[in-house]
Amino acid sequence: MDYLSKNVAANLKRIRKSKCMSLDQAAEQTGVSKSMLAQIERGTANPSLGVLGKITSGLRVEFQELIQPPRVDCCLVTPEELLPTKELEGQYRVWTCLPYEDTRLIEVYRIEVEPGGIYVSGSHGEKTREYLVVTEGVLTVECHGQSCQIRKDQVFKFETDQDHIYRNEGGEKACCTCFFLDYHGKQ
Repeated sequence: MDYLSKNVAANLKRIRKSKCMSLDQAAEQTGVSKSMLAQIERGTANPSLGVLGKITSGLRVEFQELIQPPRVDCCLVTPEELLPTKELEGQYRVWTCLPYEDTRLIEVYRIEVEPGGIYVSGSHGEKTREYLVVTEGVLTVECHGQSCQIRKDQVFKFETDQDHIYRNEGGEKACCTCFFLDYHGKQ
């Protein structure tokens, strides 16, 4: 399940329960079937924008309230249990572990690059920085006309205001956890 579906599932259930509504009552209020609402709350349905519109209208909530990340005091993320955000068979897989949110300026993701694989990432714009920790293998990062080889347990920091390349020149899979920071407005 992707993080947006997770958000909708958790928020719909929370909103419905805060209004002391059963699934039957929510179905009546929204015009969305009870079975569809139950599937959305379980995260097994991928509702259209029209269905989400009916839900927000019927429950009298803003669309943003339905899709925003629910408050979580602590969170354990297992990337392999998520759908990859980006993937190219035989080259790389990328998981968004903790997405960028309006109230937070950090995004956490995991990248796996297969032996001989290359992952090219576009610019993230001005005043953006990445902190990369290699957890498996060796990864070469190319950015700003430089190439740096990062080994397991090493940390690499670089500005991401231009295209950058993650390259695995070794014979085993290379994995890293990346912390992406947007520091607009900060000195």
